[in-house]
Amino acid sequence: MRKITTNFLLFFFVINVIYAQSDMPWNGKKCAVVLTYDDALNVHLDSVMPVLDKHHFNATFYVMGDTEILNKRMEEWRKASKKGHELGNHTLAHPCDGSIDHRDWVIPERDLSKYTIFRAVNEIKTTNTLLKAIDGKDERTFAYPCGDLTINGTTFYDQVESEFVAARGTFHGLESSKTIDMKNIKCFSMHGQTGEEMIKLVKEAEAQNALVVFLFHGVGGEHSLNVSNEAHIELIEYLSKHKKDIWVDTMVEVARYLKNEK
Repeated sequence: MRKITTNFLLFFFVINVIYAQSDMPWNGKKCAVVLTYDDALNVHLDSVMPVLDKHHFNATFYVMGDTEILNKRMEEWRKASKKGHELGNHTLAHPCDGSIDHRDWVIPERDLSKYTIFRAVNEIKTTNTLLKAIDGKDERTFAYPCGDLTINGTTFYDQVESEFVAARGTFHGLESSKTIDMKNIKCFSMHGQTGEEMIKLVKEAEAQNALVVFLFHGVGGEHSLNVSNEAHIELIEYLSKHKKDIWVDTMVEVARYLKNEK
């Protein structure tokens, strides 16, 4: 009788451990949040990083190699990396496919449809070399400019996949740790959302034990795709108050974790 009771208790304990693990699949938390900021803007250094640092959060900043802001404020980007922020690869010149409808704003020199695969791959690798010269790191993630995946039907990322831990796309959606496509991680692009609306996405991720990736451009200005400083701070403060349940980290750290788990 005692043996049966002991076995039953052991079984009960194992079931509870498995249940607890399934309910906390993100580094021991209910969900994961990755904050990404595209195009290396002044506001990222001046407004975003002080808020993140205040709450001890690391984020991913997707940088283009030829941006003036990278050139003029390189030491600040270097310091940001030392604090734990990721400098992600957003290509050298941010080329977008100008053959797509409503892309009249794409200049010929940065028209991805006029690129060769060789040129795209070379510019991505050159940007990796530049970023390593800044932060000294060998591992980072990639973000597709404008979410464009192909050059005349050919997927160019396949040629540089070994250079990265993962790649972030622009398709909207929450991600499950079991079904995530590491070559095209989904996100939510922010433009005009309130703090409440962004927090709602985090709560949905908590309810589904999912990953939510935020894609920011302007924060308080400097880009046509923009959210207010107040809304951004409201989101960060919510995340800070719920650190017990929410894992906030860089894209590269979350991607590393997923690969190790798999």
